[in-house]
Amino acid sequence: MTAAVAFLVLLAGLAGWWLSGQRLMSRPWLAAGVVEETGSLARMPAAKVGLGVFLAVVGILFSLALSAYAMRMQLADWSAPPLPTILWANTLLILLASGGLVWAGRCVQHRQKERALDGLLAAFGLGAAFLGGQLIAWDELAASGYRLADNAANSFFYMLTGLHGVHILGGLVALVAVTARLWHSADATAMRLPVELCGLYWHFLALVWLVLFAVIAGWAGDVLAVCRQLLS
Repeated sequence: MTAAVAFLVLLAGLAGWWLSGQRLMSRPWLAAGVVEETGSLARMPAAKVGLGVFLAVVGILFSLALSAYAMRMQLADWSAPPLPTILWANTLLILLASGGLVWAGRCVQHRQKERALDGLLAAFGLGAAFLGGQLIAWDELAASGYRLADNAANSFFYMLTGLHGVHILGGLVALVAVTARLWHSADATAMRLPVELCGLYWHFLALVWLVLFAVIAGWAGDVLAVCRQLLS
């Protein structure tokens, strides 16, 4: 439960930081005179707002799944499967994919279309490799006798990684669409928003994976204990 609560607090903090940057907490009705519609709120693209709402819903979904995981693991019959070694490499892959989208976003801002395409293609390749690595982890566990229906711990492992994998698959589809649009675009800066939104989605998935990896590896309690000591 503590891991899920910490995840929710982290999401709330990130949402608050993002909203403060968009001036959504301002009170224009208190201003004297005519309020001009030139602020960041007026310029907020509907797609960015929609993505923010979607990511909030996905974050809640993962938080509920982690809450169920934390409550179930307290029972005496809990027996977690071993951590597949390939998950370490997969973690590096998704972080590199996120970095590739940061690179692509910067290149788009500077009208460097070819480099931006390289960043998007690299992110796609790394993301696809991450997804393939997750399937290899499943295969390794199944071959070692840790099958989906054997016990609750196995089921949760497959469920959490599978749920995350579905969203990774959606991110790969989005990458293909954005890359195709940039390829046919005459002005790279016109694709600034789609590349930015794609990057935000992948950064979110990378963050979710780091939390899932910590929970699956059994480190969530240790991380929270260190945080409490630092804050006390």
